[in-house]
Amino acid sequence: MGTGERDQEAHVSEATTGAGGEAGGEGGSADSGARAPSPRTLAEALRSRPDASLAALLRARPDLLTPVPNDLTQLATRAGTRASVVRALERLDQFALQTAQALAVAPDPAPYPVLLALLAGDEGDSAVEGALPGALAGLREQALVWGSDEQLRLVRTARELLAPSPAHPSPTGLGPTVAEATAGMSPGRVQEILRTAGLSATHDPVSAFAALTSLFTDRARMSALLDTAPPEALAVLDRLVWGPPYGEVSADPAPPVRWLRDHGLLLPTSARTVVLPREVALHLRAGRAHRAPEPVAPAVAPAREYRPQVVDSAAAGQALTALTMVEDLLAEWNEGGPAVLRAGGLSVRDLKRTAAALDTTEQTAAFWLELAYAAGLLASDGEAEERYAPTPAYDDWLDLPPAERWSRLAVAWLTATRTPGLVGGQDARARTLAALGPDLDRSPAPEVRHRVLALLARLPEGTAPDPETLLARLRWEHPTRTGPDDLRPRLAQWTLAEAELLGVTGRGALAAHGRALLAPGGDTPSRTGVTPLLGLAAAAALAPHLPEPVDHVLLQADLTAVAPGPLRRPLAATLNVLADIESKGGATVYRFTPASVRRALDAGQAASDLHAFLAAHSATPVPQPLSYLIDDVARRHGHLRVGAASAYVRCDDDALLDEIVADKRSAGLRLRRLAPTVLAAQADPAALLDGLRAMGYAPAAESAEGDVVIHRADTRRTPPRTAPAPVPEGPPLPDETLLGAAVRAIRAGDEAATVVRKEQPHAAPAEPGGLPRTTAAETLATVQAAVLTGSALWIGYVNADGAASQRVIAPVRVEGGFVTAYDHTADEVRTYPLHRITGVAELADDPA
Repeated sequence: MGTGERDQEAHVSEATTGAGGEAGGEGGSADSGARAPSPRTLAEALRSRPDASLAALLRARPDLLTPVPNDLTQLATRAGTRASVVRALERLDQFALQTAQALAVAPDPAPYPVLLALLAGDEGDSAVEGALPGALAGLREQALVWGSDEQLRLVRTARELLAPSPAHPSPTGLGPTVAEATAGMSPGRVQEILRTAGLSATHDPVSAFAALTSLFTDRARMSALLDTAPPEALAVLDRLVWGPPYGEVSADPAPPVRWLRDHGLLLPTSARTVVLPREVALHLRAGRAHRAPEPVAPAVAPAREYRPQVVDSAAAGQALTALTMVEDLLAEWNEGGPAVLRAGGLSVRDLKRTAAALDTTEQTAAFWLELAYAAGLLASDGEAEERYAPTPAYDDWLDLPPAERWSRLAVAWLTATRTPGLVGGQDARARTLAALGPDLDRSPAPEVRHRVLALLARLPEGTAPDPETLLARLRWEHPTRTGPDDLRPRLAQWTLAEAELLGVTGRGALAAHGRALLAPGGDTPSRTGVTPLLGLAAAAALAPHLPEPVDHVLLQADLTAVAPGPLRRPLAATLNVLADIESKGGATVYRFTPASVRRALDAGQAASDLHAFLAAHSATPVPQPLSYLIDDVARRHGHLRVGAASAYVRCDDDALLDEIVADKRSAGLRLRRLAPTVLAAQADPAALLDGLRAMGYAPAAESAEGDVVIHRADTRRTPPRTAPAPVPEGPPLPDETLLGAAVRAIRAGDEAATVVRKEQPHAAPAEPGGLPRTTAAETLATVQAAVLTGSALWIGYVNADGAASQRVIAPVRVEGGFVTAYDHTADEVRTYPLHRITGVAELADDPA
């Protein structure tokens, strides 16, 4: 949730009491009474948190869980590593990041009022004042900030990443402090600046820098000094004040620059470079670290409003179109699709052919291809000459009701990291990215899709958003990832277009079935995916808006059939073989041709079967021309038989064979008569079949046994394939069971590492955080004594894998070289070999 959307009272409460149970949290109040001491380290701050707060930290930063830290000191160390801090900063919203940036340029530690002044400025800002406690609580929860409100500390690694430097300018545009800028300056030069600024000379560099800093941070004295500056000098400051703070000067600078340099308002960093000190810039900015603080998330503005029923109907119509497109695509490849490129994916030529077959653009065709692939309906067959084909899961998918078929596609789209929008672009090596290729996975894609839909869900029903404001909101939520190479804005734009193609939205607004894909509250974390229950809920929401499948067609005298709606599955499958689709829309028009009728006969249908089928499923009488067409093609079908010799043609009618041999169009087949009823050809059977059909005949393929070969439409399937697994962005989100177990393990390990122990008179001193060391005899004697007294011990233990750990145990029994004890660290009874115990120490107080 964005900072600007949090409850303000909760913010104030968290800031006052300290986020996550940390010490301090006075909120700058002067009369807060007795205060708890501020923690000295991040580990101490984490130790003071309740379990719920530790679980929230591990949920927000799941990378800290791999592997589970041994104790809180290790957790704090891991939370301060560069990779983990960078990942945590990338997930901050704009104002939380601005708060961290302000702390990076503030004194360390910084009181809460100083941080507030850096963000709100001298004049104050009520929006900043209301949002800052929540932003600070979020930073504390993620262990990026720790300490009380009187001593706020940014984690050192985060300070190094966000603090300004010549190599990495800060987003605040601020430069170094006076002390940092003058670190290498000669004492004589420092004295000259002090005299010019009207300050007392001192031979102590520290006091000199302090005097100069005091001048620049005193509003009244600084205003008086700037009143004496030439107007041109003020113009120079105006160019540097919001950054970058560095400027180049010549060996003989102009008088305005010389005046600024003489008074210390510009300090030299090299022979040709000067810098505006941070204190001077903050005075000129009226105390603000940022030109424009953004405490409140920008609202997504509505573009148009429709009645919800209109949106749902439009989205349902498009959902039905999406199902048709996927079915048409896979029907096109039903008997084997294009070849797989050597590097993987589909060639540009095959993509163009697919787009032409679907009557759409290449980019849209790539979307349908990737959608079918992500849903596990399409894959490569794995043969030596690899080709694409439908998977067995496609047949199961076809048997589902239309709403469930759509929900399978929608869930696959939401969770897939495959990014169809990249097709046709180039990778880092300037190679073209191919549809179905191996380089289209982008980890942020599921998160962006979920986030876009969640923002749409927050708008009133039937409201389409203004795309620009939606992109602005996404930029506010992830500001560190913005830039010329950032994929997220393009992912958001592709999401809007793809959601409309798929029928998740209608006329730009989120439909009811699209809203059902999101968890209650309108948001679903992308790394947890969409649950099957949400997919079923979306299917249930869509089903009432889809037309009922019809079981009849309207046959017409011009050899066409009109389907007044979506057809039932068996009827559609048979009709697709018997006729060619001529046009689509609210009603689908099929056309019967000699080739389509022959295709049905090749699939094993007899003329009587076709007549019976049409009579049973036509709401109008079967037209006479259609009956004649079926009988005519059936009469000629199979009269000629083609088999494999290299290839041959046999027919009982030798006159028909004479006609074929005499036809000039058969010259390319190189036919010769072997017998009165048999012709041999120097072409393969498939080419011979195609050649004779092109001449107007209706030959049938023949097997080696002399039987007619029946060609069915669904003979080509890949071996069983699983849908491609999404490529996750970072570690997966832990569930509550794992979080609870991890927190208990960390607490127990921390107790073992920090428990107060008695000094053993003969024990070797242990290193800080190391294992105790005692001899085998001392270990045995101490353990046996603990069994008699029922006291707890602190032990060092090395397991069979060589991993060392510290544990707090209460020994129960010692026998056979093993000690059975209740392990406070694991919260269970365990047995330990005595030879693996490195040493023991008694506890000052029994933790049990």
